[in-house]
Amino acid sequence: MLSLRFPCLIILMLLLCSCHPGSDSSRNSDPDTARASRSLDAIRASGKLRALIAYSATSYFLYRGQPMGYEYELVQRLAENLGVELDLRIAADLDEMLEILERGEVDLVAHGLAITQERKKKVAFADYLYLTKQVLVQRKPENWRSLTRDQTLERLVLDPVELIGDTVSLRKNSSYLERVNNLSHEIGGTIVVDTLEGSVATDEIIRMVVNRDIKYTIADQNLARINASHYPILDVSVPVSFSQRIAWAVSRNSPDLLKAINHWLAQEKKQTDYYVIFNKYFKNRRNFSRRVNSPFYSLNEGQISPFDHLIKQEARQMGWDWRLLASVVYQESRFDAEATSWTGAAGLMQLMPETAEELGVADLTDAAQNLEAGTRYLETLYGRFRTVPDSLQRIKFALASYNCGYQHVEDARKLAEVKGLDKDCWDRNVDRMILALSAPDNYLHEVVDYGYVRGEEPYQYVKQVFDRFTHYRSFLQDEVPGTTLTGI
Repeated sequence: MLSLRFPCLIILMLLLCSCHPGSDSSRNSDPDTARASRSLDAIRASGKLRALIAYSATSYFLYRGQPMGYEYELVQRLAENLGVELDLRIAADLDEMLEILERGEVDLVAHGLAITQERKKKVAFADYLYLTKQVLVQRKPENWRSLTRDQTLERLVLDPVELIGDTVSLRKNSSYLERVNNLSHEIGGTIVVDTLEGSVATDEIIRMVVNRDIKYTIADQNLARINASHYPILDVSVPVSFSQRIAWAVSRNSPDLLKAINHWLAQEKKQTDYYVIFNKYFKNRRNFSRRVNSPFYSLNEGQISPFDHLIKQEARQMGWDWRLLASVVYQESRFDAEATSWTGAAGLMQLMPETAEELGVADLTDAAQNLEAGTRYLETLYGRFRTVPDSLQRIKFALASYNCGYQHVEDARKLAEVKGLDKDCWDRNVDRMILALSAPDNYLHEVVDYGYVRGEEPYQYVKQVFDRFTHYRSFLQDEVPGTTLTGI
């Protein structure tokens, strides 16, 4: 097998760069710029909306290789509405989200925050996403199924007053802690608070109740109910607050961004999709249970497919970060070893029968054979771009060639050179020419040998592979020795 012989650390450091020094990435890396709250015009000029999101069972996660989540889907729609790309940042500590926003490191906290007077002193809230209540999360007695309803209720806390002198476990800067402190004053007795780390998401804390690690916690009703549908041992029937508004937050110094978000949100609430997305994550009990029980759910095993071990093996041979190769496999077949396209391409890497025959593949549906042959072909394509000095750009040329054919990519490079663009740079150079090859003025140009190509397909192919790779880096460790990445 050919060897690509490029260190993955270098490749992903290059993800922060582009072919030209005046790129958006280099501007965003300026520490002075990062500290300033950005206006809507500045966000649009940069081409990116920096959104802080939480890694949790409902906000943002991977399931069978696909990024999903309530906040994730909505903030994607917001970025599209604003005409910019989404630059997601995952909060390592949920208790520090507002501080990160105040420091100007992000433009938006895309996390369901309860609007409180204390928080309004620090940040500006968009119009609310939904209304909910805070509820007590507790375990039913172990033998609750054999008890009558009255017998079960006798063993549960039914009124917050019963929590006096007892302990509730909460993150220190959560709205739940603020509510418990107020509740202690209201009921005239102390509820003891066990403070948890800010890195622990609410759904994880709920599971701690299930596992008897803690006795009680408090959660938003919608989140508590969807968890209780999967863990019937939980009781989430006791409210501890009135209705609260749940919203996203922006800097108080970004009124134009706030206005744009509110306008977008008003339009969204008129659409059926808005409510479908909410129901998908907070009311669809069957899908929630299916995810929670799956080994390919990122909050469980850290796997994305049944073929991770094969992908890691091939990535090790290639010198690739396995998560990048996994993104290619998902793009081709969604990890379906028996997938077949209308063109006759089949298997994990969607090999055409004639290509498979040349590569010695006896059974296209055999995952190991298909993956090995597909990566070998990908390496061959990479090797054909030896004159391209930048390894990252070589990968993008190889990926585009895998999608639409080497000759079409070479045509796009020749056309780029004729038009005064950099033929050795895919980003904002050759990718524009691959798109241009859909037009007669370009595919009939004298330097073009292979004619028309539906350029949108390879253009989107490369973009989607790398976009997904960004998600995979956020959730999964690179287990190939020597390719661990930091600071990306």
